[in-house]
Amino acid sequence: MERAAQQAVPLGQMEVFQALQRLHMTIFSQSVSPCGKFLAAGNNYGQIAIFSLSAALSSEAKEESKKPMVTFHAHDGPVYSMVSTDRHLLSAGDGEVKAWVWAEILKKGCKELWRRQPPYRTSLEVPEINALLLVPKENLLILAGGDCQLHAMDLETGTFMWALRGHTDYIHCLALRERSPEVLSGGEDGAVRLWDVRTAKEVQTIEVYKHEECSRPHNGRWIGCLATDSDWMVCGGGPALTLWHLRSSTPTTVFPMRAPQKHVTFYQDLVLTAAGNSCRVDVFTNLGYRAFSLSF
Repeated sequence: MERAAQQAVPLGQMEVFQALQRLHMTIFSQSVSPCGKFLAAGNNYGQIAIFSLSAALSSEAKEESKKPMVTFHAHDGPVYSMVSTDRHLLSAGDGEVKAWVWAEILKKGCKELWRRQPPYRTSLEVPEINALLLVPKENLLILAGGDCQLHAMDLETGTFMWALRGHTDYIHCLALRERSPEVLSGGEDGAVRLWDVRTAKEVQTIEVYKHEECSRPHNGRWIGCLATDSDWMVCGGGPALTLWHLRSSTPTTVFPMRAPQKHVTFYQDLVLTAAGNSCRVDVFTNLGYRAFSLSF
């Protein structure tokens, strides 16, 4: 619908139309390319934008370096989640996952490679897929969202293997602790749950909203974003964006950001990127200072 609206707008009004789009934009998802040089961001209009992180982080970066290299229409509805394999960018929206080839995207050739749909209880049920996660050692893709379950898909065959149940409301985000290996999930119920992939059982629960340091009752208890780096976790949503030590289940740093965040990513152990209810992706080069923002 957004594409049709854009085509109907006279060229003289295109800048106004795009400004209004940015004003009402929400960035739901991010994924770093396999080479680590590019960042894909997906928004509520079904668009995916590709940014050059290497150019934006350069000491000679200009404002143009913080704009997308490529923008393309990927889904009819919002791009709720994305993840990258060594060759592909996977994106998900309402009830389905699509695959794109990174090399072709960077050449501005954005053609869909394949699409898959998890098994739902009825053909009329099309819940959004809010989170995608790769488990490389098992060659699995984990999907989670509106049906409150974690679905596992074999990446080689495209077959869905099993589902995990435990959340009592929508699941918004997933992360992987590779050493364990454990999958972390956060959702509308306000809990971050840790699952052992080998036994397919829940092993730990952190009810974030119950900790006074990061609780924001006026925003609710929901967990909207989640990332992990070994023994550390960053999560936010209703509660403030906060860095946690997982072994002790202790919050250590609360980031000074007012708006609820929809996505957060660790980048090369030093850079944290966060996005939410705007057209910007905020980039932190240390754990308390926002260096700059990328923008659609």
